[in-house]
Amino acid sequence: MPINLKQLSEYLGLSQTTVSRALNNYPEVSEETRQRVKQAAAAHHYRPNARASALATGRARAIGHIIPVDSSDWFNPIFAEFIAGASATYSRHGYELLLRMARADEEAATYTEIAARKSVDGVIVHAPRINDPRIPLLRQLRLPFVIHGRDTADQGDYAWIDINNRRAFFRATKLLLDLGHVDIALINGGEAFTFAARRRSGYLDALQEAGITADKQLMFAGDLTEGNGYQAATALLQRSQRPSAFLVSSYMGALGVRRAIHNAGLTMGKDISVIIHDDDLAYFHNSGDVPQFTATRSSVKEAGTLAAEMLLAMIDQPTAAVPTRLLEANLILGASTGPWVRP
Repeated sequence: MPINLKQLSEYLGLSQTTVSRALNNYPEVSEETRQRVKQAAAAHHYRPNARASALATGRARAIGHIIPVDSSDWFNPIFAEFIAGASATYSRHGYELLLRMARADEEAATYTEIAARKSVDGVIVHAPRINDPRIPLLRQLRLPFVIHGRDTADQGDYAWIDINNRRAFFRATKLLLDLGHVDIALINGGEAFTFAARRRSGYLDALQEAGITADKQLMFAGDLTEGNGYQAATALLQRSQRPSAFLVSSYMGALGVRRAIHNAGLTMGKDISVIIHDDDLAYFHNSGDVPQFTATRSSVKEAGTLAAEMLLAMIDQPTAAVPTRLLEANLILGASTGPWVRP
Protein backbone atom coordinates (compact mmCIF):
# COMPACT_ATOMS: atom_id res chain seq x y z
CA MET A 1 0.00 0.00 0.00
CA PRO A 2 1.45 3.43 -0.92
CA ILE A 3 2.62 5.68 1.93
CA ASN A 4 2.57 9.47 2.20
CA LEU A 5 5.36 11.95 2.90
CA LYS A 6 4.79 11.99 6.65
CA GLN A 7 4.94 8.20 6.88
CA LEU A 8 8.05 8.03 4.72
CA SER A 9 9.73 10.71 6.85
CA GLU A 10 8.90 8.85 10.08
CA TYR A 11 10.21 5.59 8.63
CA LEU A 12 13.52 7.23 7.67
CA GLY A 13 13.83 9.38 10.80
CA LEU A 14 14.19 12.52 8.69
CA SER A 15 12.21 15.73 8.42
CA GLN A 16 9.56 16.03 5.71
CA THR A 17 11.51 18.94 4.21
CA THR A 18 14.68 16.85 3.89
CA VAL A 19 12.80 13.93 2.34
CA SER A 20 11.00 16.19 -0.13
CA ARG A 21 14.21 17.94 -1.13
CA ALA A 22 16.01 14.61 -1.54
CA LEU A 23 13.26 13.35 -3.84
CA ASN A 24 13.47 16.57 -5.86
CA ASN A 25 17.29 16.49 -6.19
CA TYR A 26 18.05 19.63 -4.19
CA PRO A 27 21.85 20.14 -4.08
CA GLU A 28 21.99 20.77 -0.31
CA VAL A 29 21.00 17.14 0.34
CA SER A 30 23.93 14.71 0.36
CA GLU A 31 24.08 12.01 -2.28
CA GLU A 32 24.04 9.31 0.41
CA THR A 33 20.81 10.70 1.92
CA ARG A 34 19.26 11.21 -1.51
CA GLN A 35 19.84 7.60 -2.50
CA ARG A 36 18.59 6.31 0.85
CA VAL A 37 15.37 8.34 0.53
CA LYS A 38 14.74 7.31 -3.08
CA GLN A 39 15.31 3.63 -2.35
CA ALA A 40 12.87 3.75 0.58
CA ALA A 41 10.32 5.66 -1.52
CA ALA A 42 10.46 3.02 -4.24
CA ALA A 43 10.31 0.12 -1.79
CA HIS A 44 7.25 1.54 -0.02
CA HIS A 45 5.49 2.80 -3.19
CA TYR A 46 5.57 6.43 -2.08
CA ARG A 47 3.34 8.73 -4.13
CA PRO A 48 4.03 12.46 -3.69
CA ASN A 49 1.26 14.79 -2.56
CA ALA A 50 1.58 17.98 -4.56
CA ARG A 51 0.26 20.28 -1.81
CA ALA A 52 2.52 18.86 0.89
CA SER A 53 5.51 18.99 -1.42
CA ALA A 54 4.77 22.63 -2.24
CA LEU A 55 4.83 23.57 1.45
CA ALA A 56 8.12 21.76 1.96
CA THR A 57 9.97 23.04 -1.11
CA GLY A 58 8.44 26.43 -1.81
CA ARG A 59 7.29 25.26 -5.23
CA ALA A 60 3.73 25.18 -6.51
CA ARG A 61 4.27 21.69 -7.98
CA ALA A 62 1.98 22.70 -10.82
CA ILE A 63 2.40 23.52 -14.52
CA GLY A 64 0.12 25.97 -16.30
CA HIS A 65 -1.58 25.83 -19.69
CA ILE A 66 -3.42 29.06 -20.60
CA ILE A 67 -5.96 28.78 -23.43
CA PRO A 68 -7.87 31.72 -24.97
CA VAL A 69 -11.62 31.32 -24.52
CA ASP A 70 -12.16 31.95 -28.24
CA SER A 71 -9.77 29.13 -29.14
CA SER A 72 -11.06 25.86 -30.56
CA ASP A 73 -8.29 24.02 -28.67
CA TRP A 74 -10.69 22.99 -25.91
CA PHE A 75 -12.58 20.85 -28.43
CA ASN A 76 -9.55 19.86 -30.50
CA PRO A 77 -8.42 16.21 -30.25
CA ILE A 78 -4.86 17.37 -31.00
CA PHE A 79 -4.81 19.55 -27.88
CA ALA A 80 -6.32 16.73 -25.83
CA GLU A 81 -3.65 14.30 -27.06
CA PHE A 82 -0.86 16.75 -26.19
CA ILE A 83 -2.33 17.26 -22.71
CA ALA A 84 -2.56 13.48 -22.22
CA GLY A 85 1.18 13.11 -22.81
CA ALA A 86 2.09 16.15 -20.69
CA SER A 87 -0.20 15.39 -17.75
CA ALA A 88 1.04 11.80 -17.43
CA THR A 89 4.56 13.19 -17.17
CA TYR A 90 3.54 15.74 -14.53
CA SER A 91 1.88 13.00 -12.50
CA ARG A 92 4.99 10.82 -12.56
CA HIS A 93 7.03 13.72 -11.17
CA GLY A 94 4.52 14.81 -8.54
CA TYR A 95 3.19 17.85 -10.42
CA GLU A 96 -0.37 18.91 -11.10
CA LEU A 97 -1.82 20.42 -14.27
CA LEU A 98 -3.43 23.87 -14.10
CA LEU A 99 -5.70 24.75 -17.03
CA ARG A 100 -6.92 28.33 -17.28
CA MET A 101 -9.16 30.04 -19.79
CA ALA A 102 -8.63 33.68 -20.71
CA ARG A 103 -10.01 36.06 -23.30
CA ALA A 104 -7.43 37.03 -25.90
CA ASP A 105 -7.20 40.57 -24.50
CA GLU A 106 -6.72 39.22 -20.96
CA GLU A 107 -4.12 36.57 -21.73
CA ALA A 108 -1.14 38.73 -20.70
CA ALA A 109 -2.87 39.67 -17.44
CA THR A 110 -3.54 35.98 -16.73
CA TYR A 111 0.14 35.08 -17.12
CA THR A 112 1.06 38.04 -14.92
CA GLU A 113 -1.42 36.96 -12.25
CA ILE A 114 -0.30 33.33 -12.01
CA ALA A 115 3.34 34.45 -11.90
CA ALA A 116 2.64 36.95 -9.10
CA ARG A 117 0.68 34.39 -7.10
CA LYS A 118 3.27 31.70 -7.80
CA SER A 119 0.42 29.41 -8.80
CA VAL A 120 2.67 27.43 -11.14
CA ASP A 121 6.36 26.67 -11.52
CA GLY A 122 6.26 27.02 -15.29
CA VAL A 123 3.97 27.08 -18.31
CA ILE A 124 3.67 25.45 -21.72
CA VAL A 125 2.65 27.85 -24.47
CA HIS A 126 0.39 26.55 -27.22
CA ALA A 127 -0.14 27.58 -30.86
CA PRO A 128 2.55 30.27 -31.23
CA ARG A 129 1.87 33.11 -33.63
CA ILE A 130 4.32 35.10 -35.70
CA ASN A 131 6.03 37.66 -33.44
CA ASP A 132 4.32 36.04 -30.47
CA PRO A 133 4.08 38.58 -27.60
CA ARG A 134 4.04 35.84 -24.95
CA ILE A 135 7.78 35.19 -25.38
CA PRO A 136 9.01 38.61 -24.13
CA LEU A 137 6.23 38.67 -21.50
CA LEU A 138 7.24 35.35 -19.94
CA ARG A 139 10.90 36.39 -19.98
CA GLN A 140 9.94 39.57 -18.13
CA LEU A 141 7.93 37.57 -15.60
CA ARG A 142 10.85 35.15 -15.15
CA LEU A 143 8.42 32.27 -15.54
CA PRO A 144 9.99 29.12 -17.06
CA PHE A 145 8.25 28.15 -20.29
CA VAL A 146 8.40 25.78 -23.24
CA ILE A 147 6.61 26.57 -26.49
CA HIS A 148 4.88 23.82 -28.43
CA GLY A 149 6.06 25.20 -31.76
CA ARG A 150 8.39 28.13 -32.38
CA ASP A 151 8.20 31.65 -33.69
CA THR A 152 9.19 32.39 -37.27
CA ALA A 153 10.60 35.74 -36.09
CA ASP A 154 13.93 35.98 -34.28
CA GLN A 155 13.14 36.41 -30.59
CA GLY A 156 16.43 35.10 -29.23
CA ASP A 157 16.90 31.93 -27.21
CA TYR A 158 13.87 30.26 -25.66
CA ALA A 159 12.77 26.68 -25.03
CA TRP A 160 10.65 25.01 -27.69
CA ILE A 161 9.68 21.68 -29.19
CA ASP A 162 8.39 21.53 -32.75
CA ILE A 163 8.07 19.27 -35.75
CA ASN A 164 9.82 20.17 -38.98
CA ASN A 165 6.66 21.45 -40.63
CA ARG A 166 8.38 22.98 -43.63
CA ARG A 167 10.28 19.79 -44.50
CA ALA A 168 7.21 17.62 -43.93
CA PHE A 169 5.10 19.57 -46.42
CA PHE A 170 7.97 19.97 -48.85
CA ARG A 171 8.30 16.17 -48.97
CA ALA A 172 4.54 15.67 -49.24
CA THR A 173 4.23 18.16 -52.11
CA LYS A 174 7.22 16.61 -53.85
CA LEU A 175 5.61 13.16 -53.64
CA LEU A 176 2.50 14.50 -55.38
CA LEU A 177 4.65 16.18 -58.02
CA ASP A 178 6.53 12.93 -58.60
CA LEU A 179 3.15 11.25 -59.16
CA GLY A 180 2.47 13.72 -61.97
CA HIS A 181 0.16 16.12 -60.10
CA VAL A 182 0.48 19.81 -60.95
CA ASP A 183 -2.73 21.40 -59.65
CA ILE A 184 -2.21 20.71 -55.95
CA ALA A 185 -4.51 22.39 -53.42
CA LEU A 186 -3.37 23.32 -49.92
CA ILE A 187 -5.94 23.25 -47.10
CA ASN A 188 -3.99 24.74 -44.23
CA GLY A 189 -4.47 26.01 -40.70
CA GLY A 190 -4.70 29.70 -39.95
CA GLU A 191 -1.46 31.16 -41.27
CA ALA A 192 -1.03 33.61 -38.39
CA PHE A 193 0.07 30.44 -36.56
CA THR A 194 3.70 29.56 -37.18
CA PHE A 195 3.09 25.85 -37.86
CA ALA A 196 0.79 26.74 -40.76
CA ALA A 197 3.14 29.40 -42.10
CA ARG A 198 5.96 26.85 -42.23
CA ARG A 199 3.76 24.23 -43.92
CA ARG A 200 2.78 26.74 -46.59
CA SER A 201 6.47 27.58 -47.06
CA GLY A 202 7.33 23.90 -47.66
CA TYR A 203 4.48 23.57 -50.16
CA LEU A 204 5.54 26.71 -52.06
CA ASP A 205 9.23 25.76 -52.06
CA ALA A 206 8.47 22.36 -53.61
CA LEU A 207 6.34 23.97 -56.35
CA GLN A 208 9.04 26.53 -57.06
CA GLU A 209 11.73 23.85 -57.26
CA ALA A 210 9.57 22.06 -59.84
CA GLY A 211 9.17 25.26 -61.86
CA ILE A 212 5.44 25.57 -61.10
CA THR A 213 3.87 28.95 -60.36
CA ALA A 214 1.71 28.72 -57.25
CA ASP A 215 -1.99 29.47 -57.75
CA LYS A 216 -3.41 31.46 -54.82
CA GLN A 217 -6.88 30.16 -55.69
CA LEU A 218 -5.72 26.67 -54.68
CA MET A 219 -4.68 27.74 -51.18
CA PHE A 220 -7.07 27.81 -48.23
CA ALA A 221 -6.27 28.77 -44.62
CA GLY A 222 -8.62 28.52 -41.62
CA ASP A 223 -9.70 26.40 -38.68
CA LEU A 224 -8.79 22.75 -39.16
CA THR A 225 -12.29 21.29 -38.86
CA GLU A 226 -14.17 18.69 -40.87
CA GLY A 227 -16.68 21.34 -41.98
CA ASN A 228 -14.03 23.74 -43.26
CA GLY A 229 -12.26 20.92 -45.08
CA TYR A 230 -15.52 19.93 -46.73
CA GLN A 231 -16.45 23.48 -47.78
CA ALA A 232 -13.00 24.30 -49.16
CA ALA A 233 -12.72 21.03 -51.10
CA THR A 234 -16.28 21.31 -52.45
CA ALA A 235 -15.58 24.79 -53.82
CA LEU A 236 -12.27 23.72 -55.36
CA LEU A 237 -13.76 20.61 -56.99
CA GLN A 238 -16.40 22.78 -58.69
CA ARG A 239 -13.75 24.76 -60.57
CA SER A 240 -13.46 24.22 -64.31
CA GLN A 241 -9.85 23.20 -63.72
CA ARG A 242 -10.18 21.32 -60.47
CA PRO A 243 -7.16 20.25 -58.42
CA SER A 244 -6.03 16.67 -58.88
CA ALA A 245 -4.55 16.50 -55.38
CA PHE A 246 -5.05 17.97 -51.90
CA LEU A 247 -2.47 18.59 -49.20
CA VAL A 248 -4.38 18.90 -45.90
CA SER A 249 -2.98 20.08 -42.57
CA SER A 250 -5.03 17.81 -40.30
CA TYR A 251 -6.82 14.50 -40.10
CA MET A 252 -10.06 16.28 -39.17
CA GLY A 253 -9.90 18.55 -42.21
CA ALA A 254 -9.13 15.54 -44.39
CA LEU A 255 -12.36 13.84 -43.33
CA GLY A 256 -14.21 16.80 -44.83
CA VAL A 257 -12.12 16.62 -48.00
CA ARG A 258 -12.90 12.91 -48.31
CA ARG A 259 -16.62 13.66 -47.98
CA ALA A 260 -16.44 16.35 -50.67
CA ILE A 261 -14.63 13.98 -53.04
CA HIS A 262 -17.27 11.29 -52.48
CA ASN A 263 -20.14 13.75 -52.97
CA ALA A 264 -18.58 14.88 -56.25
CA GLY A 265 -18.79 11.29 -57.52
CA LEU A 266 -15.01 10.87 -57.43
CA THR A 267 -12.77 8.27 -55.83
CA MET A 268 -10.04 9.27 -53.40
CA GLY A 269 -6.72 7.74 -54.37
CA LYS A 270 -7.81 7.23 -57.96
CA ASP A 271 -9.41 10.42 -59.29
CA ILE A 272 -8.12 12.71 -56.51
CA SER A 273 -5.04 12.21 -54.36
CA VAL A 274 -4.88 13.38 -50.74
CA ILE A 275 -1.98 13.72 -48.30
CA ILE A 276 -2.64 14.78 -44.72
CA HIS A 277 -0.71 15.62 -41.60
CA ASP A 278 -1.44 12.89 -39.05
CA ASP A 279 -0.84 13.67 -35.38
CA ASP A 280 -1.23 9.96 -34.52
CA LEU A 281 -4.42 10.51 -32.52
CA ALA A 282 -5.77 7.85 -30.16
CA TYR A 283 -9.36 8.07 -31.45
CA PHE A 284 -8.66 8.71 -35.14
CA HIS A 285 -6.37 5.96 -36.33
CA ASN A 286 -4.78 6.24 -39.73
CA SER A 287 -3.23 2.79 -39.52
CA GLY A 288 -3.41 -0.71 -40.93
CA ASP A 289 -1.37 -2.56 -43.54
CA VAL A 290 -2.39 0.17 -45.99
CA PRO A 291 -3.45 3.32 -44.10
CA GLN A 292 -6.50 5.22 -45.34
CA PHE A 293 -4.43 8.37 -45.93
CA THR A 294 -0.92 8.98 -47.13
CA ALA A 295 0.40 11.18 -44.35
CA THR A 296 3.22 13.07 -42.74
CA ARG A 297 3.04 11.59 -39.25
CA SER A 298 4.29 12.87 -35.91
CA SER A 299 2.89 11.94 -32.49
CA VAL A 300 1.47 14.97 -30.68
CA LYS A 301 1.19 12.88 -27.50
CA GLU A 302 4.93 12.25 -27.65
CA ALA A 303 5.44 15.99 -28.14
CA GLY A 304 3.41 16.62 -24.96
CA THR A 305 5.53 14.13 -23.04
CA LEU A 306 8.80 15.64 -24.28
CA ALA A 307 7.66 19.23 -23.69
CA ALA A 308 6.73 18.39 -20.10
CA GLU A 309 10.05 16.66 -19.48
CA MET A 310 11.92 19.66 -20.92
CA LEU A 311 10.05 22.11 -18.70
CA LEU A 312 10.49 20.06 -15.52
CA ALA A 313 14.23 19.79 -16.24
CA MET A 314 14.40 23.58 -16.65
CA ILE A 315 12.66 24.05 -13.31
CA ASP A 316 15.08 21.66 -11.58
CA GLN A 317 18.16 23.13 -13.29
CA PRO A 318 17.43 26.82 -14.00
CA THR A 319 21.01 27.64 -15.01
CA ALA A 320 21.27 24.89 -17.65
CA ALA A 321 21.29 25.67 -21.37
CA VAL A 322 17.91 26.47 -22.91
CA PRO A 323 16.60 23.22 -24.48
CA THR A 324 15.15 22.96 -28.00
CA ARG A 325 13.91 19.92 -29.91
CA LEU A 326 13.05 19.59 -33.62
CA LEU A 327 11.15 16.41 -34.48
CA GLU A 328 10.97 15.01 -38.00
CA ALA A 329 7.68 13.73 -39.39
CA ASN A 330 7.57 10.35 -41.10
CA LEU A 331 6.05 10.13 -44.59
CA ILE A 332 3.59 7.21 -44.53
CA LEU A 333 2.22 5.85 -47.82
CA GLY A 334 -1.49 5.03 -47.81
CA ALA A 335 -4.44 4.41 -50.09
CA SER A 336 -5.26 8.08 -50.70
CA THR A 337 -2.59 8.80 -53.32
CA GLY A 338 -2.03 7.62 -56.85
CA PRO A 339 -0.62 8.86 -60.18
CA TRP A 340 -2.26 11.78 -61.93
CA VAL A 341 -5.09 10.76 -64.20
CA ARG A 342 -6.35 13.05 -66.95
CA PRO A 343 -9.98 14.09 -66.13
